[in-house]
Amino acid sequence: MLHSTGVPHAYEHRGLILDFAGVLTASPAEVHRAWCVSEGLKPGAWRTTLNDHPEGRRLYTALEIGDMRQAEWNEKTAALLGQHVDPANLMGRAWAEVPPARRMMALARAARAAGHRLALLSNSFGLDPFDPYEHIGIWDLFDVHVVSELEGLAKPDPAIYRLTLERMGLPAEQCVFADDHEANLSPAAELGIATVHVTDEDTAVAALEALLGVTAVLTP
Repeated sequence: MLHSTGVPHAYEHRGLILDFAGVLTASPAEVHRAWCVSEGLKPGAWRTTLNDHPEGRRLYTALEIGDMRQAEWNEKTAALLGQHVDPANLMGRAWAEVPPARRMMALARAARAAGHRLALLSNSFGLDPFDPYEHIGIWDLFDVHVVSELEGLAKPDPAIYRLTLERMGLPAEQCVFADDHEANLSPAAELGIATVHVTDEDTAVAALEALLGVTAVLTP
């Protein structure tokens, strides 16, 4: 879904800012459910532990902003999931089968080839031992990388959007931001960035194509 911010012509946009999980990857929900079953857990255990369990949420928030490293998070979150869950590379095992969003990646490549500045703006889920960005192979697509773990702040803090714009060297009105969490879009829109809520890859890519004046072309 496109959120207009009053920019008069689509092709005035010169910068593209993309979230990672759920934007440059497929939605991880079904993969995580299948992984839980393979680990002898209830299908929704991953989501409920990270989002709804008070300690699980605290641990994940600490991971996002770099107050905790992934290896420590693996140990502590495995214990919350179940005593039988092996903590070794827990994050990597849960994410390993989440596929890339190939059309969105093609859109990013087309935008860069057309001369747009590209920024990755991601709330991190750790970089070591599992690096999700290298795993999917998208790191080198971007001119600018703003990863919450490395910055000590996370979306939807307005400061992280201002930091992204500063590193891109572009005004907000010349940028477009796509994220799968609507709560992360409002601060960007308030700064004047055009926003696209990613609920379906094809629809989101079409909206970005229109805003940026490029065409995503899938390669074999």
